[in-house]
Amino acid sequence: MASMTLEDLSSHLKKIDFCMFSTNAGTGRISSRPMSNNGDVEYDGDSWFFSYAETWKIAEIESNKDVSLTFTAPPSLLGKPGIFIAIEGVASLVQERAALEEHWVADLKRWFPEGIDTPGIMLIKVSASSIQYWDGEDNGEVTLAGSSARS
Repeated sequence: MASMTLEDLSSHLKKIDFCMFSTNAGTGRISSRPMSNNGDVEYDGDSWFFSYAETWKIAEIESNKDVSLTFTAPPSLLGKPGIFIAIEGVASLVQERAALEEHWVADLKRWFPEGIDTPGIMLIKVSASSIQYWDGEDNGEVTLAGSSARS
């Protein structure tokens, strides 16, 4: 079967708003919470999420930058299973105004009422190190620069 490319993956991610964002909570615990990609998925291996600085997830990322994202699309009307996408990556915290402006979408005002000027607002950038996918007919790993694919 044909392997999926980053471009293929981006077209799937555009249709999935929320993922489960998992961090290392310490002492062997994993902490997961839903996060929205806000439609910001011209995917090149980096995912972007807005957050407040004073949250558990930010403290957990400051302690351990290894994170995972899990996206799931519902089955099609024709019965084909939806796609599952699992991304392992490294998180970095970004507060530069230019980056906030670049990734801002109007729907975020619901959570950040003062836009990018909301006190404590920041971005979490997740740079993928491994991307696995399953869509009911095909499964594999999307190749990133400098990595090898597995099926």
